[in-house]
Amino acid sequence: MKNKKGLIFLLASIAILAVFVGISCVTPGQIEAEEYTPAVYSTLGALLPPVIAIVLALITKEVYSSLFVGIVSGALLYANGNLELMLNTMLYNGDGGMIYKLADSWNVGILVFLVILGIMVALMNRVGGSAAFGKWASEHIKTRVGAQLATMALGVLIFVDDYFNCLTVGSVMRPVTDRHNVSRAKLSYLIDATAAPVCIIAPVSSWAAAVTSSVPDDSNINGFAMFLKTIPYNFYALTTLLMIIVVTVGKFDFGSMKIHEENAMKGDLFTTAERPYGNADQEPQSPSGKVIDLVFPVAALIVCCVIGMVYTGGFFTGVDFVTAFGDADASMGLVLGSLVTLIITFCFYMTRGVMTFKEFTDCIPEGFKAMVSPILILTMAWTLSGMTGLLGAKYYVHDLVAASAGGLRMFLPAIIFLVAVFLAFSTGTSWGTFAILIPIVCNVFGGDGGSYEMLVISIAACLSGAVCGDHCSPISDTTIMASAGGHCDHVNHVSTQLPYALTAAAVSAVGYVLAGIVGYTTNSSAALIITPVTLVLMVIVLLVIKKKSEAK
Repeated sequence: MKNKKGLIFLLASIAILAVFVGISCVTPGQIEAEEYTPAVYSTLGALLPPVIAIVLALITKEVYSSLFVGIVSGALLYANGNLELMLNTMLYNGDGGMIYKLADSWNVGILVFLVILGIMVALMNRVGGSAAFGKWASEHIKTRVGAQLATMALGVLIFVDDYFNCLTVGSVMRPVTDRHNVSRAKLSYLIDATAAPVCIIAPVSSWAAAVTSSVPDDSNINGFAMFLKTIPYNFYALTTLLMIIVVTVGKFDFGSMKIHEENAMKGDLFTTAERPYGNADQEPQSPSGKVIDLVFPVAALIVCCVIGMVYTGGFFTGVDFVTAFGDADASMGLVLGSLVTLIITFCFYMTRGVMTFKEFTDCIPEGFKAMVSPILILTMAWTLSGMTGLLGAKYYVHDLVAASAGGLRMFLPAIIFLVAVFLAFSTGTSWGTFAILIPIVCNVFGGDGGSYEMLVISIAACLSGAVCGDHCSPISDTTIMASAGGHCDHVNHVSTQLPYALTAAAVSAVGYVLAGIVGYTTNSSAALIITPVTLVLMVIVLLVIKKKSEAK
C-alpha cells in the first residue's frame, strides 16, 4: 500500500512539474536581462508554490518531498521553464536560494541554537534529570488536566522568544505529559499555542521588537507605544489562550486531535507509525538523577538567553532594558545564551559527579542527530519562502490590500486579518507579514487623526492574522519547532492543530468586524466592549462544539 501511494505521489509530482514547465514556457523571460522578471511576478501565481507544498503535505502526510516539490515549482516559475536557471535559482540565487538561506547569519544562528538545545536535552536525559523531574511532577501533578495546564503556564512564563519557548517547554514538560498519557500531538499544540500567541502580547519579547521595527520611520507613530495599544485587540492570541483553558478544563477535544487523545489514554502517544524522535525518548537514563539536574540547566538557560538578547541590544553600553530588548538580535542572543548555558551545565554535572567527560562528548552527536529532522524541514521551508519572495508575492498582496482600502474602511480590520492569515500561511513567516502589511495600514490611517482608533485595530488585526497564519502553516519555523519540542511527527501536529486554529480564527474575524464597526462609527476605544464579547463568543462556540462532540 505504501509503495502504491509513493508511486501515485511521484506521478502526481511529475505531472505538476510538467504543467508548471508548460505554463512557464508560454511567456519566457529574458534570462540575460539586467533586471530579470518572471512571467508570474506579483500575480496570484506567485503564491502557488507554497500552496502546492502545503496541500501535498496534508494529503500525503509526507513533508520533505512536499516541500521539495514546492521549491522546484517556485524555481520553475521564476525561471520561466529554463532548467539551467531553475537549478541556479534553487541553490545559488542571491535572494532566495538554499545556499543563500543557509549562509544567512540569522538562519545559521537558529540552527546552531537548535543543535545546542538538542545537546542540552541529551545531557539532561543522560544524567536522569528529565526522569527525576517527571517522577517529581507525577507526585505533584495528579491529573491530565493539571499536566496540560502546567504546560500552558510554563509556555506563558517563557515569553521572551517563540523558538526558545518551543524547545524549552517541550524538553521540560514532555516527561510529565507522557506520564499522564497526553498525546504528543496535544503536547505540540500546547507548545505552539503558547509560543507565538504569548510572544505577540508580551511587551518584552523578540516579537515586540519585530513589530516596532515594522512601523515606518516617516509615519510619526511610536512603534512600541502602538504595540502596547494593540494587545487588547489581539483577538487570535487571546482566544487561543482561552481555548486551551476551556478545552483542558472541559476535558474534550475535537477534530483529529480527539482520536490522538483517545489513543493516548489507551497508551499510544503517537497514533500513527511516524515517530521521528522515538529513539531519543527511549535512551537510557541514570537512576541517580535529581530534579535539580533539569531545573538548574533550564533556569540557567532562561537567564543566559535573556542576558544574551539584551547584550546584543546594547544593554551593557548604557541602553535601557526595554530598548535593548527592542534592538536585540534574537538569533545571536539565543546562540550566546545557550552556549554559555551548555558550558555552565557541563561544569555543574562534572562538579556533582553525575557525568564523565566521555559521556558529555557522546551527547554532542546525539543532540545533533535529534535535531536533524527540524533542521532539514527548516532549511527547505526557508528556501520555499525564498522562492515565494523571488516571485513577488508580497507586492501582489500589497496591491490587493491597498486597492480594497478605499471604500471598505469599516471592514478593513477584518479584511487585513484574513489577508494576513493567508499570507502568513502561504509564506510561513509572520514577521514578513508584519513588514508587508503594517506600512500599508499606516498609510491608510496614519495620516488621518480622526482614524487613530481604526489604526490601532487594523494593526492589531495584522498582528493577529499573521500569528494565526503562522500557527496553521506547515512551513512555519515556529510550527516546525513545536513539533520538535513535542517530539511529534510534523504532519500530525499540523493536521491536529488546524481545527483548533481555524475555530479561533473564525471567532477572531467576527471580533474584527465588530471592532471595525464600533471604532469607525465612534472613534473611541472599542476594546472594553468588543474584547469581552469576542471572548464570550469563543466560550459559546467551544461549548457548542463540546456538546456536538459528546453527542457523536
